Amino acid sequence: MAAPSVSKDSTTLADFLQVLRLRKALIALIVSLVVLTTLVVTALLPRWYLATTKIRVEKPEGEVKLFQAQTSSYYDPYFLQDQLRTMRSEIIIYPVIENLKLNTRLAEMLGTKGKLTNALTYRYLLDKMLRIESQRSSSIIEIDVFAQDAALAAAIANETARVYSENRINFATAEQREGLAQLRKELESQEAEVSRQRDAVEKLRKDLNISGVDLNARYSDMEIETLRQMQNSLIALSVDAIGRKTRWERFKSIPVEDRINLVNAELIQDPNIQNLLQAYLMADQTVSKLKDRLGANHPELISAEGNLKKIREQLDAQLGGYESSLEISYKEAEARVAELKNQLSQAKVDQILSARDRMRPFEEAAQKLEDETRLLTTLKLTLRQREIDYQVPKRTIEILNIAEAPIRPSRPSWPLNISFAVIFGLILGVGVSVLLEYFDTSFRTVTDIETKLGLPALGVIPLVHDPNGGEDTDPAEEEPFRVLHTNINLALKPGVPASLVLFSAGPGEGKSTTLHRLTRAMASGGERVILIDSDLRRPTQHKLARRPKEPGLCEVLLGRMTMDEVVQRGIAPNLDFVPSGASAGFTLNLLYGNRLKEIVTMLRQDYDKIIFDSPPIIGVSDASVLVSVVDGAVLLIQHRRNPQSMVVRAQQIIESIKTPLLGVVLNQVPNGSGEDYGYYTHNYSYYSDAPKPRRHARSAPGKTAGDHLHLHESDRSDPPA
Repeated sequence: MAAPSVSKDSTTLADFLQVLRLRKALIALIVSLVVLTTLVVTALLPRWYLATTKIRVEKPEGEVKLFQAQTSSYYDPYFLQDQLRTMRSEIIIYPVIENLKLNTRLAEMLGTKGKLTNALTYRYLLDKMLRIESQRSSSIIEIDVFAQDAALAAAIANETARVYSENRINFATAEQREGLAQLRKELESQEAEVSRQRDAVEKLRKDLNISGVDLNARYSDMEIETLRQMQNSLIALSVDAIGRKTRWERFKSIPVEDRINLVNAELIQDPNIQNLLQAYLMADQTVSKLKDRLGANHPELISAEGNLKKIREQLDAQLGGYESSLEISYKEAEARVAELKNQLSQAKVDQILSARDRMRPFEEAAQKLEDETRLLTTLKLTLRQREIDYQVPKRTIEILNIAEAPIRPSRPSWPLNISFAVIFGLILGVGVSVLLEYFDTSFRTVTDIETKLGLPALGVIPLVHDPNGGEDTDPAEEEPFRVLHTNINLALKPGVPASLVLFSAGPGEGKSTTLHRLTRAMASGGERVILIDSDLRRPTQHKLARRPKEPGLCEVLLGRMTMDEVVQRGIAPNLDFVPSGASAGFTLNLLYGNRLKEIVTMLRQDYDKIIFDSPPIIGVSDASVLVSVVDGAVLLIQHRRNPQSMVVRAQQIIESIKTPLLGVVLNQVPNGSGEDYGYYTHNYSYYSDAPKPRRHARSAPGKTAGDHLHLHESDRSDPPA
């Protein structure tokens, strides 16, 4: 089958490849145009140089602890994405812009007056020059910089890495620096406090005249110790009483309907209330579900709402009891505080009476001095440890290479652009070919012709190099016309002279050329043939026969000359010719129909075949007149030329005239255009290897030497009609 229609469901891969083979010239042209355009555009594009530096970034695992086992860093994709966004942010790019004076340099490169703002330069860097990416499952970040200046590209890449490294280190150590500064401030304050407390102890020592007492000595007097314990207990009970009172007052101030929101494990640790709350929530969910699917008066919904109300009343009652318990608890705590105050007051009175009462201020001052000294020591140790931790190196970032100015530009990439151009050209060429094939409605296969027209294919004429034929013509090129001649004879009554017309639906389908060679094949087969050029609008046969145009058929139809006077005899063995004559402004119409019939009747006495060359049948009335006077018509269709609807219309015109339509000739079929044509054209090539007969240049009977020379020279120039 020739190139199949890609719109059919039965299209196969072989059909698709066949389409590509037939359209290979178009595909090659499109690919060439795309590649040529790409080459021109690539040559005109500015050259961009690429400089790259790499950084390894690792996530810190928190504060470094001295004398503790340290685990290795690990890959965290979220952390790495944050670092990529940080490197593209203004906090990194703006210092790079300032350090390299990119505002001025980019303004000069872009040809703008003055210098750019930081915002414009920042946006241009991110859009055109800077590309920061990370390798998958790796902590390595690549900084790629494209610039039309190779040195500038390397400088931007290195400066970006340096600024980011400094920013990362400063960020990692900022918290430690702030902590160290705060510790030093607290240490100074504590040293001043210890100094003041020591002065207070020394003053009491002098006032009490107890210079020989050890400051670190512990007094174990039972009364003093008891008093101290009572004082601590009083403080604890007072704090507890205040907390109970506050809880009771706050709970009391909350409206009853809002107290249910306080029921949780932290605020109200009552298991009964907790259980009631769970039951209430479940009952509330049940009511909500029933409301969605039941009416307000449904017994099940009313029962659920009653249950919910009952549980709420129990819950409110429990919360009211909880308020009472808070009040009782608060009052009990106040009573304990009041009792302990009385006991402490009595103890103080007893202590005043004690002889050792005067030592208490000194003891308290000494104890406070000891506490402050211990706190000072703790601060000194903490500060020292933090200072050592701060000095430990933190290698969470490492610059792996220094970018150097590239020698060759990376953009545009000739191999990449050409590769993409070839691929895109192939895709575009194949797409155009498929679209052309999809929208091509012409006849492409013999099967299409026989199916849609219901006519037999009388012959398939390949595309030949010499449309006129000649003495040196390959015999394989003559064989299609012999096949056509045989099939026409089989379609006609044997042994009866016949008149035929070969017509086409439209002009330029090679009808006249095919007819010229067909008549030669008929004559060489032993039949007496006369060819009449009845295409009076655009006569061609006289050019193909190398004979004069006048006089001819026009003069006979007008009655100016007889048929014997216009016949040019012996243009080939057994072949006579009637040219069109002086056909300017002359057209065939029904008035000449009877005259044509008389001519045909007269010619039957001398010829086996009377062949008429016809103009196109669509749009010209001459062909219809010719068809009406002959014994049979043959429709010629050029391969892949006219729409099928046009050919069908031509068939309908012939059928309306009632002249037998013998069959169809498919003309100018490219060699190897498909499997379907192989049945018709494959065996033709068998004769191409046969030795070509070498004919002597001698004049045919009835021709002069000059006539033969004229025929031989014109064989090399005439194109098909």
